[in-house]
Amino acid sequence: MGIDLPLIWATIIVFGVMMYVFMDGFDLGIGMLFPFIPDRSERDAMVYTIAPVWDGNETWLVLGGAALFAAFPLAYGLILSALYLPLMLMLAGLIWRGVSFEFRFKAGENRKAFWDFAFASGSYVATFAQGVALGAFINGFQLDGSTFVGGALDCFTPFSIFTGIALMFTYTLLGATWLVMKTAGDLQVRMRKLAQRVSIALLLAIIIVSIWTPLAHPEIATRWFSLPNIIFFCPVPILVLLSTALQLYLLKRSIGNASPFCLSLILTFLGYTGLGISLWPNVIPPSISIWDAAAPTQSMAFALVGTLFIIPIIMVYTSWSYHVFRGKIEVGGGYE
Repeated sequence: MGIDLPLIWATIIVFGVMMYVFMDGFDLGIGMLFPFIPDRSERDAMVYTIAPVWDGNETWLVLGGAALFAAFPLAYGLILSALYLPLMLMLAGLIWRGVSFEFRFKAGENRKAFWDFAFASGSYVATFAQGVALGAFINGFQLDGSTFVGGALDCFTPFSIFTGIALMFTYTLLGATWLVMKTAGDLQVRMRKLAQRVSIALLLAIIIVSIWTPLAHPEIATRWFSLPNIIFFCPVPILVLLSTALQLYLLKRSIGNASPFCLSLILTFLGYTGLGISLWPNVIPPSISIWDAAAPTQSMAFALVGTLFIIPIIMVYTSWSYHVFRGKIEVGGGYE
């Protein structure tokens, strides 16, 4: 039995996108928290917590896109055609917040408020666009064979708009719990209180999506609720409930600094797992699998050599940057 290259490439893409959601999620969340923190020095402290790592976090997005193009060119073309508007909005938001990230430190007093607004608005736009793209992907695309025949606005549906809002809750929770881990004093106390409310909102959003998705897609309902699948998959919702309850307990009791953030990562991973269970093995819902969309074997094998070389390098320098800047940030100061 030969090596299943499409499966290997699918695993790489899933891993890359997951790492992007984990790492860029919390720094987008910090941008979305700006409207709740009016004090300039506290906003600066929030940005200082991600300043050494934020641009490296987006490396995983580039890796996921490049891997999709190399291994599944059919899927790459279809996804860009079907999700052109939300993907362009996402890129515009990321560029806008990237520019504001640098300019907000250099601007004069009369311009600082503008660049703070730009940082927050770019974070909201990028996150919402990602959520819309996710919802449209779950809904599937109108295909004629291997050609997208839908319209440019098909991706904007009530479900995809709701998933956009749900993803904002996800990233905001990651950002708030990240700040619980990386700050102290009054800012940390406020982040604990805010994270409690966002955690509850995210749980409600997860429940709504979990009900809405199988109701709208009978094939997904069959996958989740038929025997013996329901026995294997039931730990996912149970772990979501337990993780949320434990996180709320820790936040309310002010126990631990890193634990709430780790639980936010677990909740995000569980949601990501649920998505994988619902859609596997389709790379283009509802009918194109990873094997149908795969590039020629020689192309995948050639690209795999370089990819398996570069991923450990990315992981090493990312881990090192987080290790070097592992301390807490003090409001009005720097790292401890």
